[in-house]
Amino acid sequence: MKKHLLLFVSFFILTNLLAQERQILKLAPEQIEALFLENNLQLIAEHLNISIADAEIAQAKLWNNPSIEIGQINLWSTDTQREGEKEAIPPIFRSFARNTQFTIELSQLIQTAGKRGKLVNKEKVSKEIAIQEFEDVLRGLKVELRKSINEIIYLQSYQKVLKSQGESFSQLIEGYKNQVAQGNIAKSELLRLQSSLLEIENEYNDLQIEINEQEKSLKTLLNIEPILIIEIQDVRINAKNPDEVSLANLLEQASEFRPDVTRQRLQTKYYEKSLAYEKAQRIPDLTVNANYDRYGGVWKDFVGFGVSFDLPFFNRNQGNIKAAKISRDQSQYLAQQQQNMAQHEVVEAYSNYTMAYKFYNKINDNNLLSDIDSMLEIYTKNLLNRNVSMLEYIDFMDTYKANKETILTARKKVSTLFEELQYTVGTEIK
Repeated sequence: MKKHLLLFVSFFILTNLLAQERQILKLAPEQIEALFLENNLQLIAEHLNISIADAEIAQAKLWNNPSIEIGQINLWSTDTQREGEKEAIPPIFRSFARNTQFTIELSQLIQTAGKRGKLVNKEKVSKEIAIQEFEDVLRGLKVELRKSINEIIYLQSYQKVLKSQGESFSQLIEGYKNQVAQGNIAKSELLRLQSSLLEIENEYNDLQIEINEQEKSLKTLLNIEPILIIEIQDVRINAKNPDEVSLANLLEQASEFRPDVTRQRLQTKYYEKSLAYEKAQRIPDLTVNANYDRYGGVWKDFVGFGVSFDLPFFNRNQGNIKAAKISRDQSQYLAQQQQNMAQHEVVEAYSNYTMAYKFYNKINDNNLLSDIDSMLEIYTKNLLNRNVSMLEYIDFMDTYKANKETILTARKKVSTLFEELQYTVGTEIK
């Protein structure tokens, strides 16, 4: 009975898995990006750093806890100390603390020179840095996501080209089989068609392997079930005419919006706040205290007050102040370096995109390339009717595939390089 039940459960699980394998998610790029922003685990984890920074700001605002000390308690007393009712130490409550002397001291550290406020200001800059680090991670993951989308669209589109060619070859092969059986056509021509079909099928399978690899990366970014199949709906490419975009404006936007540039500037600000905090450390903090002494001195119940602070003769925090100054100066150089790198990256990305955009427009303006799909059917019919030779047909099919690949590659390159340009600028190009 158990064996039959186990077989049934196994069959049920396998059936569900097979059913799941057939599930295809047809998504537009905008839907994919929305899923990414909501589900990406790295983004969720990185965003928690901002919450950590908020907690550190709240911690910096807190006062130091007061401290209490109970001391000088005698755990026993001598006969001499207990002689006579008048001379014995009376209890506090019933028999508690009879013949017992002790002291209680309450103390509170008071930070001077606005140290607490300076520490809070430093932590606030840390939060701003955490926000920029999150934006930088988002920026990197977003361009990775969009490149993956462009690559899948290209591969899926190229697969459709091969599928069209494969259908044409399959149609010819069926017709040639009958002709070969009747002795009207040499078998070598049929073999040539079958060989070409196998080459196309092999290339189609290689493309599917690349699609599987891209889908793996994409599904990881989206944090969705690995068993699902993603089919991206092809849309019009999102690209702007570079002649309508001012390079000077892009350079200005990069300086303002790029998270890595902003983060490096904030790092300088952080070290300035740190320097102010370290300078404040030169001024000693105060500790105020109140104490109670029971039968420890001249008075039986003595209450006193006091204050204590370090004498800054030897340690005036010189080393930490110097280190903070050097760190601030160092971060200024690094900020300038980051700014320079960003500017050069924008110019390079803009040049690459301009070149790709113009080439893509040149292809689109070529009417011959736009009519090539209709020529595929014409050539297939002409070969069946013996109006073109096998060599001419194979040559056309190679040309057809090469041209289609050129068009799709140019389209993908425009989209990809536009995303790289937006990445270097640090914001969406309107």
